[in-house]
Amino acid sequence: MKKRLFSAVAGIFLGILLNAQQIKFEEYDLPNGLHVILHQDNSAPVVTTGVMYHVGAKDEVVGRTGFAHFFEHLLFEGTPNIKRGEWFKIVSANGGQNNANTTNDRTYYYETFPSNNEKLGLWMEAERMRHAVINQIGVDTQREVVKEEKRMRMDNQPYGNLFTAVQANLFTKHPYHWSTIGSMDDLNAAKLEEFQDFYKKYYVPNNATLVVAGDIKPEETKKWISEYYGSIPKGTLHPKDFPKDTPITQSKEVDYHDANIQLPAYVFAYRTPDNKDKDNYALDMLSSYLSSGKSSVLYKKLVDQEKKALQVGAFNQTLEDYGIFAFYAIPMGSTPKEVLQKDIDSEIQNVQTDLISEEDYQKLQNQYENQFVNSNSSIQGIASSLATYHVLYGNTNLINKEIDIYRSVTREDIRNAAKKYLNPNQRVIINYLPEKK
Repeated sequence: MKKRLFSAVAGIFLGILLNAQQIKFEEYDLPNGLHVILHQDNSAPVVTTGVMYHVGAKDEVVGRTGFAHFFEHLLFEGTPNIKRGEWFKIVSANGGQNNANTTNDRTYYYETFPSNNEKLGLWMEAERMRHAVINQIGVDTQREVVKEEKRMRMDNQPYGNLFTAVQANLFTKHPYHWSTIGSMDDLNAAKLEEFQDFYKKYYVPNNATLVVAGDIKPEETKKWISEYYGSIPKGTLHPKDFPKDTPITQSKEVDYHDANIQLPAYVFAYRTPDNKDKDNYALDMLSSYLSSGKSSVLYKKLVDQEKKALQVGAFNQTLEDYGIFAFYAIPMGSTPKEVLQKDIDSEIQNVQTDLISEEDYQKLQNQYENQFVNSNSSIQGIASSLATYHVLYGNTNLINKEIDIYRSVTREDIRNAAKKYLNPNQRVIINYLPEKK
């Protein structure tokens, strides 16, 4: 009785929090196609200015991979009004912080300043969009930076190329086939004109979303946006008509060798639907049920109780055109792959056959309610979410309503998604092995 009462009280309290969590925003388009989203929150004197460009690794071509991520670095080189090497100094000297990141589907740049420097953030991002300097010294410098990043994060890191191996084998036609960081040979071979053409093609206002969030006065902000961005010329957008992969109907098994590991990892990867499909939300909840935390099904069985695996997990990677659902396991001692595969398959069959318990389902709902609250706990996070929901989902208000999709996912939906996508003939098995001596 006490437990039920506590759950009811917790539910009421969380409901109040969620209602208070509603993110108010305003959005509109400039004549040049730039989409603008404004979010006013005067509770703290900070403002985040972010620009998300709808260009990622998938927009590259065979033989010239890595461009989108390369630009994440290259576009800090400067502009005619910001000298080379001065970008980060200007931000720091004015009490701000900034960063950028790239995925397969988009690239995002942002600055967070004290609100009395809001205008500076807007100007800097307009400078980047209007006339970034792309010259040979910048390209040569950033090539070395990216090479070092690849060495540190992937090539010299244990299991650093595991996800690269998944992408390379799960996709054959679609450009998700290559990693976001791309090929260093491709970047080395590219000429300066190719980088300049990439900038002109994708870094245009009608391929971008500008978000300004925080301690703003909307009318004043709109005036500055019009002043800085309104005269940037519109670009020519090209259709995102990527080749589609044929469905996987027969299991494929491949080996991949890594000189940085001593223990193998085994991956069982499945191609799933795009990020807007409701099945993806069900798969997301399923991955949490199977491997989120030490009380999850796979961890408790294979790591905690039976000591067959050093690590085990499932993850659901949502992308704009497809998704990736994968299981991975690192064996404990001499546990053979066949044993781990059998145990993972057994758990898949369980969720395909039986509904997860009502108690486990409620735990999942609570987990996603908490994640929703936490994701909107900072101005920087809100700015990023607003841009992401507009660019990749086409619905900015998902920042408030996505939790309703998770709430609407039933236990039957979770079972049906497992039955639809996680079958042995639909997967790629990757044996990620130590390099042979």
